[in-house]
Amino acid sequence: MFSGKHRDTGFNLQVAATLAGDLLAVSAPVPGSRHDIHAWRQSHFPEAFAEREGMGDLRYAGSGLLTPRRKPPGQERSTGDKEANRSINTLRAAVERAIAHLKDWKVLATRYRGPLTRFAPVAKTVTALAFYKKGW
Repeated sequence: MFSGKHRDTGFNLQVAATLAGDLLAVSAPVPGSRHDIHAWRQSHFPEAFAEREGMGDLRYAGSGLLTPRRKPPGQERSTGDKEANRSINTLRAAVERAIAHLKDWKVLATRYRGPLTRFAPVAKTVTALAFYKKGW
């Protein structure tokens, strides 16, 4: 879980939020430098949100979530693809704000320097405090 290049530990948290920007859930941290689709599959989110239509960025392509369309190799995106991507990204902006508000907590915004075994309870506590701050 320690990157010698960046001299830092790596965790991946998955965040679910409403289109209004309200935080719904935060997954348990997936240790190491793992791709977002791997962390998505490791979390409980695919089963928990199976009845809902979800969306993600391009890193979630192939997960069943609504994602923007990739640019075809050696070609430009069509006007329809550009418009579809703009619509998806407009909706995702509220979710990105929810993630930014979660990072208002310094322990998630900066390098975690505590014992690695304590990061999961710290992330869970910060999530609970974020829900408390919203009045949930």
